Amino acid sequence: MLAAAVAAGHPATVAAGIEILEKGGSAADAAVAACLASCVAETVMTGLLGGGHAIHWNGREAVNLDCFVTVPTGSGNDPVDLAVPFGEEIVHYAVGAGTCGVPGLPAGLDALWRRYGQLPWPRLVEPALALARSGVTMPPAHAACLAMLESVFTLSPEGKAIYAPGGRLLESGEVLAQPGLAATLEALAAEGAGSVYRGSLADALLGIPGVGVTRDDLIRYEALWSEPLTAELAGHELLTRGGLSGIAESLERLPRLGGLDEPDRVLALLAALDGAGADGHTTNLAVVDGDGNACVVTTSLGLGAGDFLPGYDLHLNSMLGEVDLHHVPLVGGARMESMMAPSLAFDGAGLALAIGAAGGTRLRTALVGVAAAVLDEGLEPTEAVERPRVHPVAQTVHAEPGVSEEALSRLEAQGRTVRRWPALHHYFGGVSLVGRAGAAGDPRRSGHAARAL
Repeated sequence: MLAAAVAAGHPATVAAGIEILEKGGSAADAAVAACLASCVAETVMTGLLGGGHAIHWNGREAVNLDCFVTVPTGSGNDPVDLAVPFGEEIVHYAVGAGTCGVPGLPAGLDALWRRYGQLPWPRLVEPALALARSGVTMPPAHAACLAMLESVFTLSPEGKAIYAPGGRLLESGEVLAQPGLAATLEALAAEGAGSVYRGSLADALLGIPGVGVTRDDLIRYEALWSEPLTAELAGHELLTRGGLSGIAESLERLPRLGGLDEPDRVLALLAALDGAGADGHTTNLAVVDGDGNACVVTTSLGLGAGDFLPGYDLHLNSMLGEVDLHHVPLVGGARMESMMAPSLAFDGAGLALAIGAAGGTRLRTALVGVAAAVLDEGLEPTEAVERPRVHPVAQTVHAEPGVSEEALSRLEAQGRTVRRWPALHHYFGGVSLVGRAGAAGDPRRSGHAARAL
């Protein structure tokens, strides 16, 4: 059985989950608390007004939970177009209050707690509330991400006050102060997650000029349970999501990697990733408790709309502006598609891996590569997560330093363009996992992992 552990995108997120596990909480309890903490500690990646997907294992059955955003039925303001540099790669987004979808994350956390939780809801809010009151240290990867996204995070006076106090953008090691989030979490503790749909937080959201979300949109929203999609990876049964994630399709093309030399491994992985179908800025957490239950949650605000709820420091999502998600027309009331793919892997001995990834269009690359490294090649979690990654975009292959030069030269000989990045980078996604050999968070996102006592 996997040891009780939490892996996530920030040390404070992990600490929140560990605190709840050590107080007798279930994997779902710890995931809820950690996710709420991420909405304080990782606000350059996610937030309470976003959406997500989860997978839960209770020792007998696995279920998927869809708490992604829905398309509003009202008319919002026209979006503001932005071109955001990720290293040398330019990614196009649209922001502004009119890009805000109907939030799903609070309903999803409430659904997890009601079905699988053991501790009282207010207790699960406590770790995040403490962070909101004290402020949280900005880690290096989050500060680097903020620097890339300065144009949207400082678009409004509220954003400037949070992320550029005194007119200077926050840097690594400085304290991210979001006092309004304390009021948010106090409302959430007192009113429950329903505050976002029928309570004080709903009223604040509907009062934002230019938002297309209506009161009926909020009242009608519900998180959806479903059966996972089953795929095969190196003799393991992998339970995941379908849709835009492309995980199952990639795994069908993926040969066994164990035993291949490094150049052939890189080329085989790329061949599997080519041809398969962004949630902008995303984060992920994985939790396993002492009874062997597991929960993986992936959440996102998109890039973020640049607009905040006054007095609450809550950033609006920008999912309607995520062009990579617009594979079908946006119809009012419809659930938006997502690339998220929280996953669980099993073998004859039971649960072998709980894993998820952030990274929009790079999410699939990160998750498939790391899962295969653990389950097929036998790498330990930290080694698998830290290994340099490659990511294909049409005829261009992006490569972190340390990827086999022989493999990259072969690709160039085939006529492909290889873009060599100077360091491990946020662009290549962020993986969090708990496996039999331990847990790991992704250094590209200043991730962290810890075992419960």
